[in-house]
Amino acid sequence: MFGYYRYWDPTYILVILGAVICLIASARVKSTFHKYSGYRSRSNLTGAQAAERILHAAGIYDVSVHHVSGHLTDHYDPRRKTLNLSDSVYGLASVAAVGVAAHECGHAIQHQKQYAPLSVRSAIVPVANFGSFLAWPLILIGMFFSSGTGTLLINIGIVCFSFAVLFQLVTLPVEFNASKRALRILGETGILTSEELPMTRKVLGAAALTYVAGAAAAILQLLRLVLLFGGRNDD
Repeated sequence: MFGYYRYWDPTYILVILGAVICLIASARVKSTFHKYSGYRSRSNLTGAQAAERILHAAGIYDVSVHHVSGHLTDHYDPRRKTLNLSDSVYGLASVAAVGVAAHECGHAIQHQKQYAPLSVRSAIVPVANFGSFLAWPLILIGMFFSSGTGTLLINIGIVCFSFAVLFQLVTLPVEFNASKRALRILGETGILTSEELPMTRKVLGAAALTYVAGAAAAILQLLRLVLLFGGRNDD
């Protein structure tokens, strides 16, 4: 165990790098959303109203739009078929709010059309959650055992963590596609003008970077685990 503990572990750089990437992405999406929240959409539709119009335009009538508390806590729940819009989106008629609402509608449309990456992501959610829960306990317990049992536990822990990384990677095409669908529908329905669409594209682009940052941080953490414990058998 103690052979792996150091007062300063160089692999902490990977963790720090991942954290910095996530912080930058989070700050970017907040500042971009705040900036374009100041632009009222010419259609004068709130996020909730825009969502209803988009869903109906897509032939979706069994998804209900709800208000949830928080800032940018918007999400689509495929189990309950609910579109949940946050305080900063639900009742506001800004270009940013309409864009975020449209993005969540993109997920509802993916669900309706059985978009393959979304189906894959939904399928691996239980495995990813279970893996995230078990990964670190297995790794920490494995550090208390000698080579053999300890190595096995650590390797199982790393595999469990890999499922969480896989979930992050599968999420990327799902989120990018939802934004692509949102921008197309906003243009086709006339909810946003040609001048407003580039603003919304910037909001959704900044939001997409948070998912890229999350995936990058998870990959860096996995790399750190491999570097730390990959040579355990050699000790």
